[in-house]
Amino acid sequence: MPSTSDSEILVVGGGIGGLATALACARSGREVRVVERASKFSEVGAGLQLAPNGAEALRILGVLDTLDEMAVFPAQMAMHDINSGTALSRIDLGSNLSKRFGHRYRVMHRSDLLDALLSAVRALPNVVLETGQHVTQARIEADGSTVTCANGNSFHGRVLIAADGVNSVLRRQIHGPDSVRCEGYVAYRGTVPFAELPEHSGEDTVVLYTGDGNHLVQYPVRRGELYNQVAVFRSSQYRPDLDDASWATPDELDAAFAKTVPYVRASISRIDRQFRWPLRDRDPIRNWVRDSAALMGDAAHPMYQYLAQGACQALEDAVTLGACLGVEVSGKALARYARLRQTRTAQVQLTARKFGEFIHLGGMAASLRDTILQSHDPADYSQMEWLWGWRGSLDGADPDAGICTEELMEETR
Repeated sequence: MPSTSDSEILVVGGGIGGLATALACARSGREVRVVERASKFSEVGAGLQLAPNGAEALRILGVLDTLDEMAVFPAQMAMHDINSGTALSRIDLGSNLSKRFGHRYRVMHRSDLLDALLSAVRALPNVVLETGQHVTQARIEADGSTVTCANGNSFHGRVLIAADGVNSVLRRQIHGPDSVRCEGYVAYRGTVPFAELPEHSGEDTVVLYTGDGNHLVQYPVRRGELYNQVAVFRSSQYRPDLDDASWATPDELDAAFAKTVPYVRASISRIDRQFRWPLRDRDPIRNWVRDSAALMGDAAHPMYQYLAQGACQALEDAVTLGACLGVEVSGKALARYARLRQTRTAQVQLTARKFGEFIHLGGMAASLRDTILQSHDPADYSQMEWLWGWRGSLDGADPDAGICTEELMEETR
């Protein structure tokens, strides 16, 4: 029998961003309901990189220590030419990075992060979790929002947080119509047992082999038991009018890496062919908020994976939402959250696009890039300062400038 349920904060989407938002808001003293389309809370995909800014968000949320039992702490990030194997650059991820940013660099399985957030949320009495609820529409008003599900159930919240991903159902109602961007790139990814690998790039290394329109990323996850691989290439078959299943086939995957070094080809042969992800983003937008509803995570700022920041930015969003909604549950609080987040996330979105172009260069442009990379000091983090140095600061957005997100959350507990 269809029913209607009320809550202070209604979160649509139970992925990393949605559960982190629920945790942040509940720890600020608010009552939260999470509505998830799937029958259970789970993550599709494999590995995830957690830069210092993401680790800082998880520290504020209180789950970082739990995750560290499952994480791997790589000592370096290395970049190689995919066709020759030539070393191009290296970034020190050890003690120098920790001293500079206050956190080590972590890599982990996506499901381990989701499980840690889910366990923390389930331990709180002021969070209700709903599964099997496919939200199809919303009624958004100044004093609250109501979503309706395919099964006839409806859920009401004083505020509504849309955490329903890059293909968000609610984005159109909050922001208005726009379209996803796809440049024809696709990712095949998965894990293999580390013990079964005849060779690898190192237990302490995040490695990127990059070429003209293709790349391979590898790193260990889950205490080093599994090896995560992500193979990305630009499909010559892609056209915007095609459905996803008809382009970037497994045969094209093999063809895209056919001229790479033997190690890369051997790695590609071990990648699971069952799952593939077309890479998409959207242009940055200004209006994340409409009355009592707001976008967060990939629903607000979907980005290419090239900076490994999708989850990190969703976690930053969640912490900021918890701080703002801890003060008051209102459209005003949502507007404040949006002001605090929009400029930064737009910069990350656009930088991810540019970095994708940079790593996929060919010809003379690639030769020039490689010369620049080979002169880079492994302990020089100046270009990552703006990204990895986030500390939950609510600065420069409104009269509350300078308030730390963590301090604001403490005030409201």
